[in-house]
Amino acid sequence: MLVDACGWVAVVDARINIDLELESQIGPVELKVTEAVVEELSRLAERESRPLLLELLHDRAEVVSGEGEHTDDELLNLATTNGWPVLTVDRALKARLHGDNASVIEVHGHKTLRLIE
Repeated sequence: MLVDACGWVAVVDARINIDLELESQIGPVELKVTEAVVEELSRLAERESRPLLLELLHDRAEVVSGEGEHTDDELLNLATTNGWPVLTVDRALKARLHGDNASVIEVHGHKTLRLIE
């Protein structure tokens, strides 16, 4: 599963145990993140001076390479090429993913994740 920056922030803000939630929704999952998402989260953590559990993400996620000029392009390309769902709450990205028949995992309510295929 690919992690988008806004999806990770939403999980952290909602204090969701990502491992338990993902396992209950879709089974064991390997987290994947692009370098662009890592950089975006690092800038956000520095700018807002807030804990975003970046060490947890770094420990749990494999950094993968994507193609595209924009982070969303990379995520879309990786999702459609590999069949990976994308954790995001970004409406524009979700619409693009749905348009290309890619799965989305979103924060639903305040404490759960939901897979949309």
